[in-house]
Amino acid sequence: MIADSRLDNRVSVGPFARLRGGTHLKAGVHIGNFVELKKSSVGEGTKAGHLTYLGDAKIGAKTNIGAGTITCNYDGFYKHPTTIGNRVFIGSNSALVAPVRVGDGAYVAAGSTITDNVPAQGLGIARGRQVTKPGWAAKKRRELAAAQNPEVAGKSKPRKKSHRR
Repeated sequence: MIADSRLDNRVSVGPFARLRGGTHLKAGVHIGNFVELKKSSVGEGTKAGHLTYLGDAKIGAKTNIGAGTITCNYDGFYKHPTTIGNRVFIGSNSALVAPVRVGDGAYVAAGSTITDNVPAQGLGIARGRQVTKPGWAAKKRRELAAAQNPEVAGKSKPRKKSHRR
């Protein structure tokens, strides 16, 4: 599909990158390893280093797209656009749920799922509060072992439920 794409001067495209139809990489763009683009325009000097999907996106100049970023452009029925301004920083492992806009000079915190527009010069943070459950893995392993071997399940004493989270 690279035949349906346009690459301007000084563009660098890494191994295993995939440029699907309708992609335009402007001068000085860097696309790294395992980056996929579809129907996207990427502004001058913008970088998407690795492990990224940018579909139906318009991205401004001198923007940095962190590793693991995806544009969630399909809702099961329609494709929606994502617009990212100039000099934007998108933190690693972010999901931009289209239709959404990230204004010029804005930041998106790593690990965020952005569902609302981020204004110019703003910071978008969209993460839930971490919940840690001590002992969860050991309990899960015991449950799985009991399900696989019902004879063992009957020999253990039932534990009291704790009301703490």
